[in-house]
Amino acid sequence: MFFYLQRLRRWLGIGIVAMVAIVVLFVLYGRYRIRTAVTELPPRVGVEIKQSTEGFTLSKSEGGRTLFTISARKAVQFEQGGRAELHDVNIVVYGRQADRFDQIYGSDFAYNPQSGDITAKGEVHIDLEANTTGPVHPDQAPPQELKNPIHLKTSGVVFNQKTGFAATNELIEFRVPQASGTAKGAVYDSRNNVLTLQSSVRLKTTGPEGAAISAQHGVITKDPRRALLEMVHIERPTGSVDAERVTVFLRDDNSVERVLAAGNVRAAASPDVSVRAPQGEAFVGKSGLTSAVLSGGVSFDQGGATPSHGTAGRMLLDFGAHSALNRIRAVDSVRLSEQQKGSARGPEVVELSAAALTAAVSGNRIERAQTSGASQITIRPLNAAAAPSSPGPAGAKATEADATTVVTAGQFDLVFDSNHMKQLHGSPDARIVSSVPGQADKVSTSRDLTVAFEPGGGIASLLQVGDVRYTEGPRSATAQRARYSPSDGLLVLTGAPRVVEGEIVTTAQTIRFNRKTGDASAEGEVKTTYNQQKQPGATAPAGAMFSGRDPIHVTAASMVARRSGATARYSGGARLWQGANVVEAPAIVFDRDHRDVLAQGSGGQRVSTVFVQPAKAGKLTPVNVTSANLTYTDAIRKARFEGGVLIKGAEIAIQADHADVFLAPRTGTSPAGASQVERMVAEGHVEITETDRRASGELLTYTPGDGKFVLTGGPPSIFDAEHGSISGDSLTFFSHSDKVQVESSGASRTVTQTRVIGTK
Repeated sequence: MFFYLQRLRRWLGIGIVAMVAIVVLFVLYGRYRIRTAVTELPPRVGVEIKQSTEGFTLSKSEGGRTLFTISARKAVQFEQGGRAELHDVNIVVYGRQADRFDQIYGSDFAYNPQSGDITAKGEVHIDLEANTTGPVHPDQAPPQELKNPIHLKTSGVVFNQKTGFAATNELIEFRVPQASGTAKGAVYDSRNNVLTLQSSVRLKTTGPEGAAISAQHGVITKDPRRALLEMVHIERPTGSVDAERVTVFLRDDNSVERVLAAGNVRAAASPDVSVRAPQGEAFVGKSGLTSAVLSGGVSFDQGGATPSHGTAGRMLLDFGAHSALNRIRAVDSVRLSEQQKGSARGPEVVELSAAALTAAVSGNRIERAQTSGASQITIRPLNAAAAPSSPGPAGAKATEADATTVVTAGQFDLVFDSNHMKQLHGSPDARIVSSVPGQADKVSTSRDLTVAFEPGGGIASLLQVGDVRYTEGPRSATAQRARYSPSDGLLVLTGAPRVVEGEIVTTAQTIRFNRKTGDASAEGEVKTTYNQQKQPGATAPAGAMFSGRDPIHVTAASMVARRSGATARYSGGARLWQGANVVEAPAIVFDRDHRDVLAQGSGGQRVSTVFVQPAKAGKLTPVNVTSANLTYTDAIRKARFEGGVLIKGAEIAIQADHADVFLAPRTGTSPAGASQVERMVAEGHVEITETDRRASGELLTYTPGDGKFVLTGGPPSIFDAEHGSISGDSLTFFSHSDKVQVESSGASRTVTQTRVIGTK
């Protein structure tokens, strides 16, 4: 968005050349020729020449030096009125310091002593040439070398020796080494040393980037030594410059010192690029431009595929060798904006504001830039930029694509490629605020910030380094590094990242957020802690397995969390626990709102779960369950185990194809961290083993409260190495007695054994 600034060097340089040509042309013409050569000629001619004379010469000296010489092939004086004519005249002006070798020549001159008018008939030619060696050489010695003299041609020149005014209404043509031009009509006041160019001032510079310069009117003065042009227009192949007034200030040697343009200064670098300022001033050294200033409120615009606009109070330009622009400094409320279409979220506006901006230029391209003072970059969708308060279509919900992002830092350093921003670095105190209507702001801070831009426009990535802190509503995070990619909305935290969302804390080696969906993922040594409510007098959440007030912990190799469903999937050696309740599996899905659990085995690795159940004398003993899968629903306090289920108590083991374990509701008297088994139902190839006893069947119902086992299907049987086997349609036995009730074909009987299967 800054690329057109470098073009200022070209049109300023061309403007300077034009002003030099005009000023040198007419100041020297007025100062040395009209006043000295012409004023001296008529009295001498009118007094001394009485007839036709061949080979006429005349000179004037002062202090041992010749000021000028006049030679003519023929001089004729007329009797009537004393009028005189000179033919084929050549005038050489050496100057009072003998530092000039200017020549004025023409075919015919006429003098009227009554009116005091001296009139050139036909063309008059003037060659202006400095002679730096003249003061040390003999009088009237010509220069050893003529170096690019300034040449003028005009006609109809009338000089009045009484008033000191010289004038012509004819066309004036002039030629300098770098340019040639014309003007229509001129008036010279020899007494006040003021030359006025009446109209139609035209100048054409040479070279591959030649410019056509025009002005409606021009005034050149000796004291102060300057040239003033009005309504100036400079036309170049790549643009134009306009100003109401241009003033060229000259040194004593008539070289340009500075140029001041005022009054609606406008520069068009191309059909799509323009710069405006109330005033522009350029300073010129012996070898070219040294600096320039645009002031009074500078504005510039660029059209095309990526239109941009900028403003600043002042703009300062520094030039190096050969008038090459090497630095631009914009100050006083700098503001730059560019419309970009390369963003993945659609057209957007990138706006930079700063107290000052300094840009380094090389090879006509901006390479680097640096802000100073309070600096800010704003990135927003194009429609939001046009109407920032617009709520959007009725019923439409704002998304990340509608976000306005504000980036601030103590200082911005920018890197450019082909005059477009390639990279931006902000430090210290970098801060990014992303706002979406109707949503909480996303705020991140850090020590350093680096923004990479897409070649076609738009942000490719944002990297924050050093004490990174991120907040988004109830979610906050800390890390040492954070990288954000707008194309996919992904924020990646590394360097000991820690994320807190309400009562949930997650740490890992790497944590990722999708800012579009709110989903998150983590890799490497993942640990999540779900802190339960602990307010005084608060009721514990309903449920059983993970409804206590103790924190719930999960560890795994990786994690994926869905914000919409409030679920998180942990994989790679996942372990979920609260107090004595533990679930371990290759993968665990935990619903934090409902406290539901889905655990899955994989590749020979099984799900392991730990509950407790009461034994004799009310003592609690652990119950370990392994299976291929576990589904726990806290609302009904049901744990569903599937795939080769193995349930092991202190002295008993139960195997089945699948089993449902129903847990007792947690109450205020429940042991801390313990979920007790209320009822168990096992199905499919059920086997119960205790030391040297074994029972089998297809369906088992177990209630730990009364220690009752009911085994059916198969038919069920109990085998004891000492007493043999017992079978029937249904077997019922109790863990706290030695009786077994057998039911078969509607009849039942009770068998008493010396050993009873159960928990002792």
